[in-house]
Amino acid sequence: MLDLNVVAEFQKILEREPRLIRLPSDHTIVFVGDTHGDREATEEVLRRYFDATHTLVFLGDYVDRGPDSSGSLLLLMRAKISHPDRIFLLMGNHEAWAVAPFTPADFWRSLDPKEAKILAETLIRLPLAAVHSAGVLAVHGVLPDVDEVEEIEAVALGSANWRKMTWGDWADGPGYQLDPGFWGRPVFGRDYFWEVMERLGLRALVRAHQPDAPLFLFGGHCLTLFTSQAYGQGVRRVALLPPQVKVRSAKDLVLAEV
Repeated sequence: MLDLNVVAEFQKILEREPRLIRLPSDHTIVFVGDTHGDREATEEVLRRYFDATHTLVFLGDYVDRGPDSSGSLLLLMRAKISHPDRIFLLMGNHEAWAVAPFTPADFWRSLDPKEAKILAETLIRLPLAAVHSAGVLAVHGVLPDVDEVEEIEAVALGSANWRKMTWGDWADGPGYQLDPGFWGRPVFGRDYFWEVMERLGLRALVRAHQPDAPLFLFGGHCLTLFTSQAYGQGVRRVALLPPQVKVRSAKDLVLAEV
């Protein structure tokens, strides 16, 4: 069962945060992929990296699929309440129950209607992306079609760009939007990736969401992370960006297993 007092405190913090998080350059940034109810993974990430020298960026999808969504989410909310500048939780599609209900949604359907409404209205306040001055952008899904990174601040819930960022998949083939995703997840190709990356002056995209994606795509400039065993994968990975590292591609980040 959720602790609604914790949810209320968590919401107060989210109300002060922008949709686009600007990450500090003097800390090691730890990017964490989908955790999907894998409380053990969440505990291990916090045990290793939740300190004054690291900034944690969770890439979304904290609930559903795994065995303990409620426990894992409460750990994250309490961590955010205790040290709000050390940890940032981005929005994934599984946090957008209030915008676009989906399946599977075992966690959401296990809540009573009051709990679900309160939590859903809280989680749609989550940031959509985080950017680092080394040329790294973190989102849950794919890049939004914007002219400047700052425009992410104005991306509206339910809009086409919001859907890209929370639901979008990549395919390593030529083209732009390969599948509009009217009945599923929109899919985007290599030409779209490079056009937006160059337009925004980015060198690396760090994202999650797509369990069948290769670890690296597009010449190593796109990294897809999973930090959960909910999909039956044997490896739970995070990616570290130490201070002052020159980033030429996502391969310059340091991968670690948890």
